[in-house]
Amino acid sequence: MDGRKILLPGALALSAISSLLSMLPFIFIWLIVRELFKSQADSSQSLTITYAWWAMGTAMAGVMVYFLALVLSHLAAFRAEVNLRRQAMRKIVRLPLGFFEDNTSGQIRKIIDDNAGITHSFLAHQMPDLAGSILMPVATLVLILVFDWRLGLACLVPLSVAIVITAMVGRQGRHFLKTYMDALEDMNTEAVEYVRGIPVVKVFQQTVFSFKRFHDSIVRYRDMVIKYTMMWEKPMSFYTVIIHGIVYFLVPLAILLIGNSENRVDIVLDLIFYILITPIFAQSLTKNTNLNQALGQAAEAVTRIEELTDVQPLPVASNLLPVTGHEISFENVSFSYPGSMQKAIDGISFTIPEGQTFALVGASGSGKTTIARLIPRFWDADFGTVSIGEIDVRDIDPKVLMRHVSFVFQNTRLFKTTLDENIRYGNPHATDDALQRAVDLAQCREIIDRLPLGLQTKIGTQGTYLSGGEQQRIGLARAILKDAPIVVLDEATAFSDPENEHLILKALEKLTKGKTVLMIAHHLTSVKNVDAILVIEKGEIAEHGGHDELLNRQGIYAGMWNEYQRSIKWTVEREST
Repeated sequence: MDGRKILLPGALALSAISSLLSMLPFIFIWLIVRELFKSQADSSQSLTITYAWWAMGTAMAGVMVYFLALVLSHLAAFRAEVNLRRQAMRKIVRLPLGFFEDNTSGQIRKIIDDNAGITHSFLAHQMPDLAGSILMPVATLVLILVFDWRLGLACLVPLSVAIVITAMVGRQGRHFLKTYMDALEDMNTEAVEYVRGIPVVKVFQQTVFSFKRFHDSIVRYRDMVIKYTMMWEKPMSFYTVIIHGIVYFLVPLAILLIGNSENRVDIVLDLIFYILITPIFAQSLTKNTNLNQALGQAAEAVTRIEELTDVQPLPVASNLLPVTGHEISFENVSFSYPGSMQKAIDGISFTIPEGQTFALVGASGSGKTTIARLIPRFWDADFGTVSIGEIDVRDIDPKVLMRHVSFVFQNTRLFKTTLDENIRYGNPHATDDALQRAVDLAQCREIIDRLPLGLQTKIGTQGTYLSGGEQQRIGLARAILKDAPIVVLDEATAFSDPENEHLILKALEKLTKGKTVLMIAHHLTSVKNVDAILVIEKGEIAEHGGHDELLNRQGIYAGMWNEYQRSIKWTVEREST
């Protein structure tokens, strides 16, 4: 570990040495010119050759030392990038499941991958130049003032202007970087979501409409970058001219000095020295500007990773309690989503006895999903208590809680691996017989049988894709294999065709048999035989009872049921032509 810590300081030290070595060839070249001006004697020729060898030697030494600095900085950068990715992922996997509802996979990938890459690039390429960017201008400044202070002051006029412009670019650049990286993240997120949604887009013939958000993000990025670039068009043009035009300040002054001095050769030699050495100063300033921009970008990259991972994981109680029962109870539970002032649910209280099935029905946005997702601790309630077997879910070890709860949502996520591995995520240690049983109970046998490699077929490769309903059945097989005593179903048949819906409902019967179940109903026919129905309206329980009881009340549920019955009886009549 100590050997790793010295990599970056070693790179900085070697870079500083390389910067000094890179100046020496110019000094030796100037010494060669001086000898050629002053004498043609054999001894002078011998000295000239010696200077030439020193010039070549120091140039090569500077390149070699800088190469070693880059080797060390790259080793440090690779380790830093790996550590950033590893620590970010370690933190992310501990975050509440609700975090992944608020942050898209494209956004998370962009923040971690791209920003870790930016940090790597800075440490590997720009960081070694930090020592040189400080040391070289100082050394050059000393040299130009020592040789001839008059010519040195002439050099400082354009250099001072260049330094002011560099500082301005640095300040504006730091402000721009945040906007720039926001635009990149937005564009990346929209691109990922657009590509993932292409099948749905094609089905509903909404190609132009769906592309609009992605296109708009590109246009916003383009307009922002062009505006910023045009803002610096004239200042940077002026900077480029003046930083490379120091000779136009030196030559007129040198002519004046030659006309008023007897040591004309010395002045000419000093002028040659300044013409040789001042480009190094200009190069250092330009490198400094690039370094400042890279430093700002790296700092912004690290900040974004920290902001992503600064979300606190759900607290774990110091005195964890075992799960002794599977009754689910909500006691005066209220919850608001992070950043929202409005309560998603307010004062929710009900109890699902062990082994019974309760259904949540209500309009979209009424709070049904929020209630369901508080059980496996997607989030924690702001007020009140959610308990399992009379134990507050916050007092249960998160791993134990996950073992006791299976949840099947309307958007089943399958990994790009074999069906066997996808199903075994429910229970990695399950036997082959148990897996085959789960496949049969989930009505997945016909899916497996028509695939050439059966359970070893990889999803998402070589054109092997499953429909939404088929994916849902694979997800149900996963949940059946897990065999958790509590099941949470969030509109498991929402996007299924009639055939798949029938098969999914049969699988759900097997999955929920003898379990404590909370289900969110999309089709009201699926809740007729549950033990109790909770009608959720504006985050509160508006009605509570069985199917027949609620129909007799002629309230909200009865109205929903009547509307549902009318909708399934709709027929499309062909108009006579």
